Amino acid sequence: MSRFNRNASQGGQNIQKMMQDAFKGSSGSGSGGKGPGAGSILAGGGSIIALGLAGVAFSQSIFNVDGGHRAVIYSRISGVKETVYNEGTHLMLPWFETPVVYDVRAKPRNIASLTGTKDLQMVDITLRVLSRPSVSALPEIYKTLGIDYDERVLPSIANEVLKSVVAQFNASQLITQREKVSRLVREQLVKRAAFFNLILDDVSLTHVAFSPEFTAAVEAKQIAQQEAQRATFIVDRATQEKQSIIVKAQGEAKSAELIGEAIKNKPGFLDLRRIEAATQIANTIANSKNRVYVDSNALMLNVNGMVGGETK
Repeated sequence: MSRFNRNASQGGQNIQKMMQDAFKGSSGSGSGGKGPGAGSILAGGGSIIALGLAGVAFSQSIFNVDGGHRAVIYSRISGVKETVYNEGTHLMLPWFETPVVYDVRAKPRNIASLTGTKDLQMVDITLRVLSRPSVSALPEIYKTLGIDYDERVLPSIANEVLKSVVAQFNASQLITQREKVSRLVREQLVKRAAFFNLILDDVSLTHVAFSPEFTAAVEAKQIAQQEAQRATFIVDRATQEKQSIIVKAQGEAKSAELIGEAIKNKPGFLDLRRIEAATQIANTIANSKNRVYVDSNALMLNVNGMVGGETK
């Protein structure tokens, strides 16, 4: 490139010098007091025309390759050349050669596919692919696929890979094993794209949607499971309540049995209970805001009249 720039600079200086010499010759003829000669006019016009033709030929002999791009040359004589041209300015033969520039940066693309699962459920899957061409294989890509290589290849192979992978899983497995599904799709799609000299930097499943009928069936199943769990909870609660009632009844029966034995064996037990009941009644009346006057018989506190368990 430095040698090319040096030659172009020297050529420009030579062209400028020729133009200055032509104008000097023309002005010199006029200053002598005589009209310009026909030879001088023809010489100056011929120089200008030659310079114009040289400039046009030079502009048609170079082409630029921008950043992130590569180029291949198609020759009318030998066909597509195997050389891949990097970024910068390059020379070519006008009319005989035509540059074809490729964008080799990774480009995103979303591919939607409607496919069926193992249990015959239709699912709509969107696949995001980040692809770019193989730089060393650009001449072969131009020969076989052309400029729109991604449009020719990616939709077909992506749909084929998605259908083959999704058919191995049930609808529920697409959700629970999504990472595995994505990995299988990525591995197979990378292999298929490499056959066409395409490099896939990223492959991911961005959207998975089932049919409305399947979605409604899943929701109904979830509702049924929740209702079954609720019914099980109600049965368990009723069982616990029943067990609590049985235990309570057994406790009351045991308590009655013990009270009966205490009354039978210890007559003073009733007097003790009567005193406890009278204490509770007295506390209740004492805490009341009303003033109540009752005798000891009403409070069952006539303990002085109790002899042998009887009230006199």
